[in-house]
Amino acid sequence: MRYSKGHKAETRQRLIDVASKRFRKDGIEATGLAGVMAEAGLTHGGFYAHFSSKEDLVQESLTAALASTSSYLAYKIGAARKRGENTLETIVRTYLQPAHLGHPELGCAVPPLIAEIGRHSLETRARLTEIIEGITGLIAAELPGNLSENTARDRAYAIFGGMIGTLQLARMVPDQETSNRILESGRQAALALANQPAV
Repeated sequence: MRYSKGHKAETRQRLIDVASKRFRKDGIEATGLAGVMAEAGLTHGGFYAHFSSKEDLVQESLTAALASTSSYLAYKIGAARKRGENTLETIVRTYLQPAHLGHPELGCAVPPLIAEIGRHSLETRARLTEIIEGITGLIAAELPGNLSENTARDRAYAIFGGMIGTLQLARMVPDQETSNRILESGRQAALALANQPAV
């Protein structure tokens, strides 16, 4: 059977989309290629027509997931700016929202996978770090203008790291009320750090 010119690209993108969600929901090691292929409506044997290895799929799918997070935050920043709202508060509240808590497969790939990513290849970590630098750059750009570039970047790392940890902790506890308290305390801590005067 002959397929249309864009069929292979569409199939590859479908695999990336499925794997991206499965990795974030179930973890990288716990996600098998056979399950990803089946969910995408494909046979296991066709995998290597699209990717050279599972690590290749990990790189592509997590790069796509993090790029989506970065784009979404940039969109929310732009919308908040048009409405005259505090853009930094928008970043924090967007990231630390209950919907992000309950649906790891749809959110940022870092909180559910940070420990696993740290054990992957240097190439994979370098690719994902590029996008993480972009996210911290978005945060740094919204910090008070009296901070030096280096101070703003360092503070953005701390804010992003704090939000990641907050989300991980809030996901861990089984009690919804406690989860919500953790999210709110994380929001307040991130905003307090953002507004600290330069030393």
